[in-house]
Amino acid sequence: MIDHSVLQEIPLGQTLISHNPFQTGDQRLSIAALQSWQEQAFGMFIHFGMSTFDQTEFSAGDKPAHFYAPTALDVDQWVRTARDAGMKYAVLTAKHVAGFCLWPSQFTNYHVGNSSDTTDVVKSFITACHKYDIKPGLYYCLWDNHHKFGSVTPSDVMAWQKKSFSSADNQANPHDVLRAAFTTNEANAFFLNQVTELLTNYGPLFEVWIDIPGVVGRTFRQHLYEEIARLQPEIIIMMNNGFGDGTQYPVDYAWPADIMAIERWLPSSAAPFQPWREIEGGRHYLPGEVCDPIGREWFYTDADQSRSDEELLGMYLTCRGRNTNLLLNVPPDCTGQIPEKFLQPLLRLRSNLDLLGFDA
Repeated sequence: MIDHSVLQEIPLGQTLISHNPFQTGDQRLSIAALQSWQEQAFGMFIHFGMSTFDQTEFSAGDKPAHFYAPTALDVDQWVRTARDAGMKYAVLTAKHVAGFCLWPSQFTNYHVGNSSDTTDVVKSFITACHKYDIKPGLYYCLWDNHHKFGSVTPSDVMAWQKKSFSSADNQANPHDVLRAAFTTNEANAFFLNQVTELLTNYGPLFEVWIDIPGVVGRTFRQHLYEEIARLQPEIIIMMNNGFGDGTQYPVDYAWPADIMAIERWLPSSAAPFQPWREIEGGRHYLPGEVCDPIGREWFYTDADQSRSDEELLGMYLTCRGRNTNLLLNVPPDCTGQIPEKFLQPLLRLRSNLDLLGFDA
């Protein structure tokens, strides 16, 4: 995941409008379908892939496929943990910035089939979701440092500037980086082929998460959205608009979408999150989803530790109280399992919610 705090500088092109229970809205999905998504309330984000092994969130995508090498992969454990924690859905990073694919894609050799563990992780994940009655979702990143096809990625821009997102002494401006990056038609065709492959080969999904949607531009983003909706008409489509408290939505960066992200943030305390918005002359019901890690990192690192029990409980109660879902990231480690340091706090959160009488 990427910190998109600067996206609030982008012209918004939308305003909040008051809730009217009799509205049907101009959005693609019905209000009933979107409210059914909201009722799921609590999900697990699962960041796992090449970045787990090279310990770099913004991986250069230059490690060979066999560098991905889980020693005791147990996808079933991930989804079982989600169930035990009271979560209703889960979203897996099928492909992140490294470009490494957790399924044997026919469009590249950079995938699990050529790695040290050839398990089709996407297939195992979908199977486990069906087994434990968890609704499955997949994440796909449009910032791809391995499959460039002549594109300029945000990593390229930062390298030219000799800056990074993470260095406190030499930070890049995310706004400048994302605006300077772009994708080619060849890259966009590759992305569409892979997303189509995932939606076609792995059955109906509850949600699809498209990250860094601004880099491809509005024309292709619109086409991608329409193709996803054509392939799976009932799917919930997230085009990640990024960091913020949910009061503003960067239309030119992330629209169209069915839901909006509140990344590494909590909904505004001024009022419960308002899903009704006026966008490009239409009235749209756009529910919110908070996404944040159980610790501080999206991918597993040895140094990362869980937030306190109090903070995790507060995150959950705040999201529910302010009318948003919580997609809590719980990353597996290099063995391919969720470690005890994340597993136990998550189960204690479930116990604390039980004590308070909450049905997650």
